[in-house]
Parts: sequence; C-alpha cells; structure tokens
Amino acid sequence: MSRIIYETATSFDGYIADDNNSLDWLFAVPGGDAPDPELAPPHAAVQVMGSTTYEWVLNQLNAIDAPDEWVKAFGETPVFVFTSRRLPVPDGSTVSFLSGSIDGALPKLRGAAAGGDIWVVGGGDLAGQFIDSQALDRLVFTIAPVALGSGAPLLPHRVESDRLTLTSVKQVGQFARLTYHVSYPSL
Repeated sequence: MSRIIYETATSFDGYIADDNNSLDWLFAVPGGDAPDPELAPPHAAVQVMGSTTYEWVLNQLNAIDAPDEWVKAFGETPVFVFTSRRLPVPDGSTVSFLSGSIDGALPKLRGAAAGGDIWVVGGGDLAGQFIDSQALDRLVFTIAPVALGSGAPLLPHRVESDRLTLTSVKQVGQFARLTYHVSYPSL
C-alpha cells in the first residue's frame, strides 16, 4: 500500500514560508539554493498540495507562460491540488483538483499512486488534515538555521508525542533532517 509522507523544509521556529508565502529565507541558507542530494525531494508516484503551495510553484516556475518548466519539474507525476477555487493549469501538466475531505480523496490518490508513495508537499494545514484522517505515515522535516517569527506554520495541528516515533536524525550541511513514523490509536 502507498505510504503518505509529509516532507518539507522548515525554519527552526516552525514555519514553512514567511508572511509573504516566500521561501527566499530558505534559499539564502548556505546550501539552500543548490541542496545536497540527500535533501532532494522524495521520489513519489503522486504529489499533493494545497492551493497556496500550488500557486507558489506556478509563480516560481512561471509555469503558465512556460509550461515546459512544469514538465521539467514534475514530469509525468500526477499532482493533486486541494482547493475550492478555480486555478490555472500549465499546458501538458498532470494537475487535477480535489475538494472536500481527505477521506473522500484517498481512494483516488492511492489509485493514482498504484502502490507508490504519495508526497504531501504542503502546506501544513493540508498535512494536518491527512493526520486527522489517520492517513499520514511519515513526517520528514529539514530544519534550516533560520527563525522567521511568523508565517505559514509547519503543522498547525496538535500531534502528541505518543503518535510519533523518531526514526532518523541527520545533519546535512547547515540543515538538520528529522524523520518520524506516525501511528494512530487502535479503534
């Protein structure tokens, strides 16, 4: 069965983007603009993101005007965007839009993944919804030596320590990488 993984970079005070939804702070960290291969995004059969993350990626890639940039970044990987709004789609992309509950979307996501991993790219609220649905299997945080003070939270949901098992800690340049297995109470 597909594993669902929330993997993201974060400031050490728990923000994945600043107040302007920018990641400039991340790229300013030594090694942040050309990350070590150990920090490369996971290989995933499916990528899932919220509308704010999707719009940021579209803008960063200039993907509407240059759709080949989207194809270079995502290839044939299906990308599902949770949104209640109508958003533009790059020509030739494999973007689909979802709305409603995570529970309702899981069969479609797992079907598209065909046994491969599903990467919840962001944001934190979307990852929290996967946890609330008891569907998220792993958390992987790459912590940057930056304090933002405010912005988009890493995970704006309460998750108690009895649900998380630390499975890996690694230093990669200026970054610390933490991996947790997520478990859920038996029903």
